Amino acid sequence: MTAARRLVIMARQPRAGAVKSRLARAIGDPAAAFVYRRLVERTVRVLARDRRWHTVLAVTPDHAVPWFRARHRAAVIGQGAGDLGARMDRLMHVLPPGPVVIVGTDIARIAPSDIARAFAALGGADAVFGPATDGGYWLVGLRRAPRVPSIFAPVRWSGPHALADTVANCAGLAVALVDERSDIDSGEDYRAFLAAGGLRL
Repeated sequence: MTAARRLVIMARQPRAGAVKSRLARAIGDPAAAFVYRRLVERTVRVLARDRRWHTVLAVTPDHAVPWFRARHRAAVIGQGAGDLGARMDRLMHVLPPGPVVIVGTDIARIAPSDIARAFAALGGADAVFGPATDGGYWLVGLRRAPRVPSIFAPVRWSGPHALADTVANCAGLAVALVDERSDIDSGEDYRAFLAAGGLRL
């Protein structure tokens, strides 16, 4: 029997002052939290209903698991402690066998076709990345067979080197890339999103 595909959506509890700090500097904490909450809602709504994969909502802080379970029709687990790399590494190792793709909630126009392309890429590659225009990545996936590689340390997170550092950790693995995307991290990103007609999330 073929191992199930799993999509992991990583999310934070959308509390003012706890999310989107760069965006908040431009539009204020309450507005940034509102934007982030809408991004989370849209990402889960659009991706979790697709039957081609099982969707898991991995959230932080861990005590927010009941809050998310009350609002979303998806399996919800805590991310655990550590930096972003430690948390993604933990998810890759604890989930049941099968390919895993991880995304965040910063890509406003993410679509099921994006996820399908990533899983298709894992048919011939060990790892797949969705590059972001700022040098990071909005998607990462691992085939996780015949083993689960640890690729998330050391990585310079939240900067222009995150993708390059993680790909460098994939030495000996076949790596594929899907389409580059722009995420919404800063006031400039948000203004560009609005200028492109992105009034609905």
